[in-house]
Amino acid sequence: MKSISKIILSFLLILQSFISRADEGMWLPMLLGEETYKNMIECGIRLSPKQIYDANNSSLKDAIVALGGGFCTGEIISEQGLMLTNHHCGYGTIQANSTTDHDYLTDGFWAMTKEQEIPADFGVWFLDRITDVTDKVMDGINDDMSEQERSNKIRSNINALTKGAKEGKSDDTFSVKVKPFYYGNYYYMFTYNIFNDVRLVGAPPSSIGKYGGDTDNWMWPRHTGDFTLFRVYANDSNEPCAYDENNKPYDPKHALPVSIAGVEEGDYAMIMGYPGSTDRYLTSWGVKEAVEVEQPARVKIRRKKLDLMEEEMNKSQKTRIQYASKHARVSNYWKYFIGQSEQLVNNNVQQKKEVIESRFSKWYTNNKLEDKYGNALDLVEKSIEGSSKYTIPNVYFQEAIVGSEIMLFMIRNLSERSPIYQALKSGSDPTEAKTILLEKAKSYFKDYNATIDKNILAAALNLYYNDVPKEFHPSLLATVHKKSKGDFTNFANEYFKKTPFSSYDLFEEWVNNKITLKSLEKDVVYQLQKDFLAVYRSKIMMPKSAFDSDYNKGMRLFVDGLQKMGMNKASDANSTMRFTYGNVLPYDPADAVHYDFYTTLEGVMQKEVKTDDMNHEFYVPQRLKDLYNAKDFGPYARKEDGKLPVGFLSNNDITGGNSGSPVINAHGELIGTAFDGNWEAMSGDIYFEPNIQRTISVDVRYTLFIIDKYAGASHLIDEMNIITERHVDLPAEKEEKPEPVIAQ
Repeated sequence: MKSISKIILSFLLILQSFISRADEGMWLPMLLGEETYKNMIECGIRLSPKQIYDANNSSLKDAIVALGGGFCTGEIISEQGLMLTNHHCGYGTIQANSTTDHDYLTDGFWAMTKEQEIPADFGVWFLDRITDVTDKVMDGINDDMSEQERSNKIRSNINALTKGAKEGKSDDTFSVKVKPFYYGNYYYMFTYNIFNDVRLVGAPPSSIGKYGGDTDNWMWPRHTGDFTLFRVYANDSNEPCAYDENNKPYDPKHALPVSIAGVEEGDYAMIMGYPGSTDRYLTSWGVKEAVEVEQPARVKIRRKKLDLMEEEMNKSQKTRIQYASKHARVSNYWKYFIGQSEQLVNNNVQQKKEVIESRFSKWYTNNKLEDKYGNALDLVEKSIEGSSKYTIPNVYFQEAIVGSEIMLFMIRNLSERSPIYQALKSGSDPTEAKTILLEKAKSYFKDYNATIDKNILAAALNLYYNDVPKEFHPSLLATVHKKSKGDFTNFANEYFKKTPFSSYDLFEEWVNNKITLKSLEKDVVYQLQKDFLAVYRSKIMMPKSAFDSDYNKGMRLFVDGLQKMGMNKASDANSTMRFTYGNVLPYDPADAVHYDFYTTLEGVMQKEVKTDDMNHEFYVPQRLKDLYNAKDFGPYARKEDGKLPVGFLSNNDITGGNSGSPVINAHGELIGTAFDGNWEAMSGDIYFEPNIQRTISVDVRYTLFIIDKYAGASHLIDEMNIITERHVDLPAEKEEKPEPVIAQ
């Protein structure tokens, strides 16, 4: 018999799950239902649904873009294709164009004319429309099918739909994606126009755009000016195209007005963007495995890689620039996994999931639906239990082995399916294949340090050998371990003394004059990656896939049942356009602790570390200090107290991929740029915590201040539609309904 305390806890958790539904949600804009829109009106929105999403007419969705198909989000803020996103989203482009002579990471970059803008290394995707294709994807599907038969039929149907939608279109400028929702219970088709001519316009120095660094990452209060400006270009017909110096700035269907009227507590806040992935339907067994096994392993490996990178980055400006973006990618999710594990425990997420699972079981029992739903959770539990032996080897392959640059380069460019391997094996002319390989190598070696790669290779092999059960070891691993006297550091040191993979010059000479099938297959690291791949496919992924099939079936039934129970949460994020709505709000993370909803430039100065190191996490540029001391904030200061705002909080529901997303007020105007979440709710990708989950955004007034007063790039301000006054609070616009047709 349950104790009274456990009963009370269960009741409270159930109650909380109902409360959370009011705030939780990454919603598809085309599925804006009456109930959701009613809640949005209560939160303060003054736009109609068609002003948010309209497939045939200009709407907010036409100002929102996916960078590179979805690694970040951006928004169009001028009639000349000016695009705003996060500094960390533009970091790769900034880094790629930085040198010791022109260190844009440290000094910032500002194009004072369009001719000075720098081509970026990604395109942007504009959503054309969303179509419900569930019936077409599910055509021919029945309950008697095996999961493999079901999967094959769905794949065939999707391929046919995609082919039909792409007919007559170029893959370079048009894309079609069919995505599953609610674990494959629904399917939607997304069509996109792709603009591949994107150019860097402006970026603050990292001392502003990355202020606080890893220390402040995922933390509030925050004082980071995390923004970068790009511009989208089109051909003479205003259509998507590849880069051409004669292209014209894109004339968008919609550009967001920019409001400097101020942000107040309780203001409506809506975010539109491309959230990458969440796992809100993850069961209690999945939470337990994440906390106890998977995430600690990822943290351990990433921390080792970061240490090895930092050791060399601290010795050389050149290496610091080369590895800045790589380090940032590893570091971001290193801290994310730490925080998520901690908060999954602190927020009792496993127990909350158990309550939901108990409700689900009672529901199908009371409604006599055991035949359909009765084994759903059993399938999930047993599949997680059965596949658990593959978790560690899977993580270590992904994070350690593939985390070695030389291993990954070989897998991508020299494997048995590569053009060069096929040419060498068949005895055909390898000239074209060599050209392709050397082009890939130029990009690879541009930002490469052999010492870092050598040390990471040694660490990766040592970690895998010591932490992964022997049954998942390639046979060659033991041989190399013995020859290296029990430490792969010895092996790596010797290997890098003679390998042509340590620099572009050596690699180019080898490819042009010495490469043969024999010389390639004789290479020990090549042999290792080949053996690791074979083990991964045959001993990890293949046996794991059998459990994955049961897992997917169980989750599909579980999620379907939850929906029929009335738990109408949004589908998990999957890199498709979503919106989330709420309000600008403070929060109370702990007893006697209250966090206000905004920060100011005063906080930047309070956090400053007095140093000449311009790359220190809390270095403040002298120009910024001078403006602060003079209180030269222009029209961007808070009207309440004359202070310069930096960041603000809202209770929006976002995740990775949302970085750079616009924060939009009740009237469809830009008030900020989302860039982070708060530490206390790091479990939010798995369980939404309405009382403490907050989005951290750059206040657009700080963005404009940096552009205008700090950088002197007022010509960019002149492009924008600046809103200076708060609106009178009027009701939301009503949809115009067509007049009824009267039969004559």
